[in-house]
Amino acid sequence: MPDVDEMKEGKKYYTDVPQKTEGFFLKGSNSLDWGMKNRLARIFSSETGRTVMLAVDHGYFQGPTTGLERIDINILPLVPYADTLMLTRGILRSIVPPSTTKPIVLRVSGGTSILSELSNEEIAVDIEESIRLNVCAMAVQVFIGGEYEKQSIINMTKMVDIGNRYGIPTLAVTAVGTDMARDARYFRLATRICAELGAHYIKSYYIEDGFETVTASCPVPIVMAGGKKLPELDALTMAYNAIQQGASGVDMGRNIFQSESPVSMLQAVRAVVHNNETPQKALDLYNTLKNQESA
Repeated sequence: MPDVDEMKEGKKYYTDVPQKTEGFFLKGSNSLDWGMKNRLARIFSSETGRTVMLAVDHGYFQGPTTGLERIDINILPLVPYADTLMLTRGILRSIVPPSTTKPIVLRVSGGTSILSELSNEEIAVDIEESIRLNVCAMAVQVFIGGEYEKQSIINMTKMVDIGNRYGIPTLAVTAVGTDMARDARYFRLATRICAELGAHYIKSYYIEDGFETVTASCPVPIVMAGGKKLPELDALTMAYNAIQQGASGVDMGRNIFQSESPVSMLQAVRAVVHNNETPQKALDLYNTLKNQESA
């Protein structure tokens, strides 16, 4: 038993200091439960409110695309420079070391390949897998305007419901069909639908005309999708413009792992996202690091 007499004078209650009740730093996320916020705070930096996600989940419908032929050789060296990894459970289990402390965003929708209708997806990973793998978010593709639009939306809402039950956020990934107009009106529609139906954050493409209206009208964070491979300066410029126009980060894949120097490119992207570095200065950083790498 503790000595009661020893405890009489040592207590301090700081009656003159009110307890602080701080709001959560991430847009639209203040009312979420503690576990959900904790996972989101691992994905997004509490200092900048932004994230640099490294997307390497392309193989779930494309197979071993260029740059992802060998995840162990091409991708693992990039992990220290990313804030978050977005991948599939197969790659996570077979290649990523369990000692990795980077937060994982797990691809949980699937069911079709590039040889068939991509929008015909269903939930392909059970919530127990997400819990078992200790992931920080679950990614579901949503095909607004696609042939299987309703099914993809229901996929997302199901994961939102069950993710809320266990404190795991859902990332809605907006997909654009080849015959759809990539304009602000479409992305305002797609991102808002996902947010209205409960997605905790959304991955969407950058557009030059009106992207700021997309981020402004979406009540949860938007992370810019990298899309197809671009010249390094163009990719850095796109990332810079997206951040300056309200994006809460970028999720890049091909513009990183298909770059001539992926490690250098990832660090340059980080400078843009977290330090507001200009595209030209970020390109200078990329070239400096690339030259050091080859020296």
